Amino acid sequence: QAQLVESGGGLVQHGGSLRLSCAASGRNFSNYVMAWFRQAPGQEREAVAAAGGVLWSGGSTYYADSVKGRFTISRDNAKNTIYLQMNSLKPEDTATYFCAAKMWGTLTPRPGDYRYWGQGTQVTVSS
Repeated sequence: QAQLVESGGGLVQHGGSLRLSCAASGRNFSNYVMAWFRQAPGQEREAVAAAGGVLWSGGSTYYADSVKGRFTISRDNAKNTIYLQMNSLKPEDTATYFCAAKMWGTLTPRPGDYRYWGQGTQVTVSS
């Protein structure tokens, strides 16, 4: 079982940067697939980025096309924490961002494949 706690959201201007953090409890964190999703009002939850665990995914990563080149996911297995560095933010990046985890298997962008979720953190990008 894992518990996830996000932090780092806030209000930023168009073109600015934010870094989100997600601290996870549980053993064998290095094998977890960790992901960031976002959901804007009236829209479906979508995967933003994901980072595979060492055992099942060889540390691979996934990025949505809309954030490639602007966002970077990283993980610190010693701290049981993942990060999402968001640069060149746009108003369309405004959403609630969620951290999610699955304890084994390969990367997937499907929300239903993730068992554990954080409470979400709001990111608002002003124009």
